[in-house]
Amino acid sequence: MALLMKRTTLRLIVPVLTFGVILSGCNDAGSGSTVSSTSPTTTGSAVATQGTEAIKPMTISMFIANSYQQPTADNRIYKMIKDKTGVSLKMEFLVGDLTQKLGVMIAGGDYPDVITGDDKLIAAGAFVPLEDLIEKYAPNLKKHYADVWNQIKDPASGHIYALPGYNAFTGTFTETTYEGPGFWLQKDILKEQGWPTPKTLEDYFAIIEKAKQQHPDRIGFETLNFDWRTFPLQNPPEHLAGHPNDGGVIVDNGKASIFADKDIAKNYYKKLNEINSKGLLDKEALVQNYDQYLAKIASGRVIGMFDQHWNFSDGEKSLISQGNFGSTYVGFPLLYPGATEYYRDRPALTINRGYGISVKAKDPVAIIKFLDSLMTEDWQKTLQWGVQGQDYQVKDGKYYRTPEQRDQQNDNTWKLANKAEAFFFNLPKMQGTYIDGNATDPNTQPQEFYDSLKPVDQEVLKAYNHKTWAEFFKTPVDNPVYYPAWSIDLIDGSPAKVAQTKMNDLAVKYLPKAVLASEADFEKVWKEYTDQLSKANVKAYEDRINDQIQWRIKNWSSK
Repeated sequence: MALLMKRTTLRLIVPVLTFGVILSGCNDAGSGSTVSSTSPTTTGSAVATQGTEAIKPMTISMFIANSYQQPTADNRIYKMIKDKTGVSLKMEFLVGDLTQKLGVMIAGGDYPDVITGDDKLIAAGAFVPLEDLIEKYAPNLKKHYADVWNQIKDPASGHIYALPGYNAFTGTFTETTYEGPGFWLQKDILKEQGWPTPKTLEDYFAIIEKAKQQHPDRIGFETLNFDWRTFPLQNPPEHLAGHPNDGGVIVDNGKASIFADKDIAKNYYKKLNEINSKGLLDKEALVQNYDQYLAKIASGRVIGMFDQHWNFSDGEKSLISQGNFGSTYVGFPLLYPGATEYYRDRPALTINRGYGISVKAKDPVAIIKFLDSLMTEDWQKTLQWGVQGQDYQVKDGKYYRTPEQRDQQNDNTWKLANKAEAFFFNLPKMQGTYIDGNATDPNTQPQEFYDSLKPVDQEVLKAYNHKTWAEFFKTPVDNPVYYPAWSIDLIDGSPAKVAQTKMNDLAVKYLPKAVLASEADFEKVWKEYTDQLSKANVKAYEDRINDQIQWRIKNWSSK
């Protein structure tokens, strides 16, 4: 019942050396001459926006609430941005605690021109509304957000305060890696057993049981029930029953209801009870913390688990660093009989995140024009692929990289001088495909992705006749306009929030008891659990979710 986000939208906040750095040899704002806001390539078309033909050289100060290393002073992409748009970026990155940093900003009212969006800053009135600026001066941005225009507005005020950096798609939705939920199995186990494709829980645990017999020192099935990361234990029933990740509810025909007390949940935990009695479940699984969980995955001993890939990928990265590629994982979308697969989804927009313009900015019009100028295909290709011939090649209309160019992309020192990652991470960006059919991001170009993989991974994909890990899961349809229900604000202290907390507490207490009980006692423990759930004011929780689903349908639908 936990709230989940894609790893691509998360960034760990860790202390680094503090710095505020002006990149691209900046000029003082308003220094006189005008500069044409053209595309980055001499052969490319000019930026197709009104009012962006002449942007004065200026410096934009920024606070970015992520930790980054300092780019080199001669970074070629930042230099290109300055040469072509007249804009230099004075960027300050997060050091230490974000809450403390924002508190100081808010108390002093001392804001840079551009800040990454945050609810605290919005509540403090730190941002200017952007919708009128976009309508008047930023046609590229308006086109980019056209299908989600109402969704990117702050629900409380109806204003747009920040430009989401991710998940407004263009062209064809593409995905190569897979960061979402699934039932995972080690690659070397799959190879040993002739590349099976499990489709049900019975198939899956038969593979684990056979592998456990061959490798008795390994852990059969792993799970997690710790802190806010309870979703590896709590979320499987909704996916097995053919529903996407809506958190603690399933939604049918626009109406949400909890599934914790339904047969789809009971059947799953009964299966875990059975595999526990066979010795296939890690005996420490339901009492371990997150670090212990990751350590077991990093040891290469875990045969399989249900989880979201982003949640265990740090353990998998350790295996990769050890060269132990065979112990990394492939995910499968298991289903109950008759269910239709809905594991893989389109990442949802995150409201009030991305770059916003502060109330202290001297020239919001120039800033929005600058951001708009970067939303052409030419600029997006430069920011995502790089420079043709230098960072990527083209053959028969398809973009690709040479082995040497791929190595550069994995060299952090090279990236600090040749990419604009710090700025680009939160920038509005094209995702999907360009007009020419190439993926907007090299990592989502299927052939380029496949060619960049290690031989072990290519062997796995070839065995299953795939080019990417995402192909193990059904291509997602467009998200329902309200999706995901887990992102609905329940409001601290409200009956709905109290009920959610109570339901989660009950799950944390009773699900381990049910799984670890003797098979003869399972029904008794399950009845205790559902009896307690019935006293948890579930209706208040469901009513709030349903009210907000209807609000989103009414207010977020395209008009």
